[in-house]
Amino acid sequence: MCAAPLAGGASGADALRALLPHLLAALRTGATARPGPLPAGGPAAVTRHVTETLGPVLPDHGTGAEEALRTLVHTLAAGAADPAHPLCAAHLHTPPLALAAAADLAASALNPSLDSWDQAPAASTLEALVTRALAAEVHPDAPAPDALVTTGGTESNQLALLLARERAAAVAAARPGDPSHPHSHSHSTTHPTPLRTLVGANAHHSFQRATWLLGLPAPVVLPTPRGTLDPTAVHHALTDLAGQPVLVAATAGTTDAGLVDPLPEIADRCAAHTTPTGPVDFHVDAAYAGPLLFSATHRGLLAGLDRARTVTLDLHKLGWQPAAAGLLAVRDRADLAVLGHTADYLNADDDTDAGLPDLLGRSLRTTRRPDVLKTAVTLRALGRTGLGALVDTCMTLAQDLADLVEKSPHLELHARPTLTTVLFRPYDADAPTVAAIRRTLLTDGRAVLGRATADGRLWLKATLLNPHTTLDDLIQLITLVEGSTPR
Repeated sequence: MCAAPLAGGASGADALRALLPHLLAALRTGATARPGPLPAGGPAAVTRHVTETLGPVLPDHGTGAEEALRTLVHTLAAGAADPAHPLCAAHLHTPPLALAAAADLAASALNPSLDSWDQAPAASTLEALVTRALAAEVHPDAPAPDALVTTGGTESNQLALLLARERAAAVAAARPGDPSHPHSHSHSTTHPTPLRTLVGANAHHSFQRATWLLGLPAPVVLPTPRGTLDPTAVHHALTDLAGQPVLVAATAGTTDAGLVDPLPEIADRCAAHTTPTGPVDFHVDAAYAGPLLFSATHRGLLAGLDRARTVTLDLHKLGWQPAAAGLLAVRDRADLAVLGHTADYLNADDDTDAGLPDLLGRSLRTTRRPDVLKTAVTLRALGRTGLGALVDTCMTLAQDLADLVEKSPHLELHARPTLTTVLFRPYDADAPTVAAIRRTLLTDGRAVLGRATADGRLWLKATLLNPHTTLDDLIQLITLVEGSTPR
């Protein structure tokens, strides 16, 4: 009999049950061994400890399941930057909900692969239902909205550009008098007039990578001196790009400051311009702010989002899901048809004709885990009001931290927060001093803060995504920064 039991099947639950106490104990002891939000000592100390603990990566004889779980899970937990710690507030790195992590364990145990129906019968139906429901939150008035599950904002933004590129190529090929253009069906990379991408300087770096990967010209980057994309500058840039297919990408939740571009006004500018291949495409990267749709109090910040043709969402940010939990929502699911692809062993024509769902057009990836399960469990368990309450709590925490900064005689606030990001710095500190404060707190393992440049100066950045953070935690964070500032 094999000594390595499986996670699936009728006996899988029993095999997992035997291991879970060791796993959970290691998570607990590891977190206890790390008194702060991350291990002290910096990269060298962490590398040395992990290397010494691990020993041979592939020993001749294994140590057994229980020992391996206890040792390595403890080591990882002790050496983690723990987003569940209230002083871990550098990035858009969320502490996942316990029920979402539990659902993720079930997804791993069952291990459906969403590249063919015969590998994921129930999971494929669940994904279709959940993605269409979430797309309808983004595009409530659209007749046929849909969404694709992605690994996050980077993949979603790349897909948005790909879809826009294909639409432009298809329209160009169909214009009277133009020679036939094979691109939309053959996936060629030849374009008579390549798609241009227009972004603000506040946009996510993934747009630069996406144009590179897709063989498109580098984005036209508009300055954002006030932190957000100026609709008038968009109008002038579209005028300059007349005659070319264009995608305008706005941001709802910038990485550095958590700002939201004026979406209605930018949508107006896009609608006012046409190109030889049709209207200007409007995309919104709402990876950060998208879940404000669940909040009755704050969803107004996303006015105009429904006018975008494509929208990026990340539920592993303000959705408290284990990574990855990204989405690309589209106003019209017909736009997704260009992703269709055939591999005879996965979606043979006769199988599709016989009614087996074709899943290859739901992603550029082949093997795909059922990331939708944890999201479906969360939506069912908490509902709109429960998720909205979590969003509202984090939004309030950001305002509370801003209040504390404004009351401190030693600290300067960049601006009142729009979302859950707060930029602040010691008064009169130069950039090397601000950077040194951050690194000192990191090396000591006492706090994890980010950094951002705004108005030509370097700021400390706190991104508050932990709804269990308290006012006392925020006071402690302020105290640590003040205590690390040279006098």
